[in-house]
Amino acid sequence: MYFVRSSPAFQGWRLQVSSCRDGVWSEPRAPTFAGEGFEADPYVADGGRSLYFISTRTYEGKAGADLDIWVTRREDATAPWRAPERLPAPVNSDGAEWFPRPAPDGWLYFGSDRAGGMGGTDIYRARQRGGVWTVENLGSAVNSDADEYEAEVSPDGSRMVLMADGDIFMLRRTASGWAERTKLGAEVNTPALEVGPTFSPTGRTILFARDFGTATLPIGGSGEFVVARTDKSEAWPPCP
Repeated sequence: MYFVRSSPAFQGWRLQVSSCRDGVWSEPRAPTFAGEGFEADPYVADGGRSLYFISTRTYEGKAGADLDIWVTRREDATAPWRAPERLPAPVNSDGAEWFPRPAPDGWLYFGSDRAGGMGGTDIYRARQRGGVWTVENLGSAVNSDADEYEAEVSPDGSRMVLMADGDIFMLRRTASGWAERTKLGAEVNTPALEVGPTFSPTGRTILFARDFGTATLPIGGSGEFVVARTDKSEAWPPCP
């Protein structure tokens, strides 16, 4: 399991990995591809052969000024990770990129505060064809004049889970595009911060992180993993 760990103030992000052995998660450690600077939002794709994340690490001899999308690859799910590669423009921009999530339809969804959006941070999608990347803003069904940071499309492509301004929403795909988003209820959203929503492979469970805060400070406590299930029998994430 790859994840990000930070200070209680949600700063100083660093990538971590933990393995399940005999029903117990190991002590987290930095993955082999971790670099300097801030790094977050890891996501394993392609059957374990690719891992996307964001980083401020140095590239082309220059220290990263903002968060960009990187990917590391390997031959199979048991092989070592190769040196990460920074995705080119127009995927990465002069702004910050967040939460890269490949979708079943071949698009890479992510957040960005680049110029030309509808608000401070919007959700975009990118696709590579013939070696050329194209990028699209998802428009007013998903984005607003506020901040949308994180989006992931469900494994069957029918739904999108979205984090916007610290709350989690759900959208459904229709014949004409994404329908208006619906804020999930109190079992998911609280006065504290909820981030990083991720579907299980079946789409019946969502894993996310919640800042449990303190009695006097709603934001700035311990960030913990939480799952919300539509199927109570689904045991995910697995730890056999």
